[in-house]
Amino acid sequence: MDARGGDASAIALLLCACFLTALACDSTDGAKFAYSGPLGPDHWGGLDPNFTRCAMGTYQSPVDIKTSDVVYNPMLGPLHREYTAANATLVDNIFNIALRCEDAAGTVQIDGVKYKLDNIHWHSPSEHTINGERFAVEQHMVHFSDDGNISVVSILYRLGRPDPFLMQLQDKLSELYVEACRAEKGAPIPTGVVNMWQLRRYANMYYRYVGSLTTPPCTENIIWNIHGRVREMALGQAAALIAPLEEGYRRNNRPTQPLNGRTVQFYRRFWKKKGSGKP
Repeated sequence: MDARGGDASAIALLLCACFLTALACDSTDGAKFAYSGPLGPDHWGGLDPNFTRCAMGTYQSPVDIKTSDVVYNPMLGPLHREYTAANATLVDNIFNIALRCEDAAGTVQIDGVKYKLDNIHWHSPSEHTINGERFAVEQHMVHFSDDGNISVVSILYRLGRPDPFLMQLQDKLSELYVEACRAEKGAPIPTGVVNMWQLRRYANMYYRYVGSLTTPPCTENIIWNIHGRVREMALGQAAALIAPLEEGYRRNNRPTQPLNGRTVQFYRRFWKKKGSGKP
């Protein structure tokens, strides 16, 4: 299904449906920023002294990946990821839904350095685009190294078949939605053991560049790894990832930012140069 046609219409419908079903929910304050209006992305840099990087930074994320401009780098090699089963907790962060890893859930190795998986969260629609195409959902897997550096593995999703990983969280996402409509709103939901093994798929084709966090404080020098293969999730799964959020955060994608001279690298196993030399 084309993300600029069918997916876009479907996302609009599910956003409307979630709004109608959430009218009875109490509103909540907490986030210091939003995705529209006076607290929207154009104003993030002036909302808090710690947010100035959102306006002044030169290596910001997300970006539009133009495949005609990426640089193939065979030295990158496949993404070396070792994930396992781990206890986790679903949390409503106001501006997104996150799965926090309570146990050691696994690592990704970047340039010989191991980064430990800390949390997984979702943006709808996607923040990164490929050749201007925006997708239904983007999943961010946030990893930290022992010295505090950050690397994010990003997976883009179009609407289609159910995603096996999210099927493990289906009941718990429903519980989180119910919790969001209570007066105390937002109590974390323990998920028990979640199998992270399926997240190792498609490590042989990805884009890499240096950018920033896509939410304030927009910290830079983040190593981004975006899967080159778009995966699928069901419409109901996409809806469940935004249903607990308030109306102003259900479309929680930051606009793409200028590359400012940065290079987006590309790795694909068994890739062969064609025509223009681009993937």
